[in-house]
Amino acid sequence: AVMPGVSVEAASEALIEKSRTVISGGDGQYRIVDLRPGTYSITFSLEGFQTFRRDGLELPSQFTMTINADMRVGALAETLT
Repeated sequence: AVMPGVSVEAASEALIEKSRTVISGGDGQYRIVDLRPGTYSITFSLEGFQTFRRDGLELPSQFTMTINADMRVGALAETLT
């Protein structure tokens, strides 16, 4: 299913800032641009769902990579006051 509002973080030692984060749009698509070649970890997170992480992704120069995530429902909690 399409999941808008997912936080997608790309982390790598190749980046000066060490990580970049974007939010998926209403169509569930996201785009992280101008990544340097290197090895990346991609983390997908959304409240109410388990975090999904992919490690060891090799990104060469001049390449577009598509990475999908399997977001499973996480633990739900309620607080009554």
